[in-house]
Amino acid sequence: MDSKIKNMALEITDATFEEVVLKSEKPVLVDFWAAWCGPCRMVGPIIEELSKDYEGKAVVGKVDVDAHQEYAAKYGVRNIPTVLVFDKGELVGRHVGVSPKTTYAEAIDAVL
Repeated sequence: MDSKIKNMALEITDATFEEVVLKSEKPVLVDFWAAWCGPCRMVGPIIEELSKDYEGKAVVGKVDVDAHQEYAAKYGVRNIPTVLVFDKGELVGRHVGVSPKTTYAEAIDAVL
């Protein structure tokens, strides 16, 4: 990844998942990814754009499944990229594989 691109999406870990995702008052979009995953590299820039687009309205974050497996396992993330959408701690959306930006935006808009 180009080091000049500033990552805006929040890095979420097993330690912060409950606080950042499950206790959030705002909708949360979480990208489960890994560095070695080709399709994840296609979704990554979309997630970064969404984090800018929804700044202040929703939380947009990423979980590296190699480093943080607890919640990936809890939510049945078997293929990556998987993007989950949470509203008030409840899982309300799941997108497996690469989807266009509009798909993720519509998922956030549906709970805003």
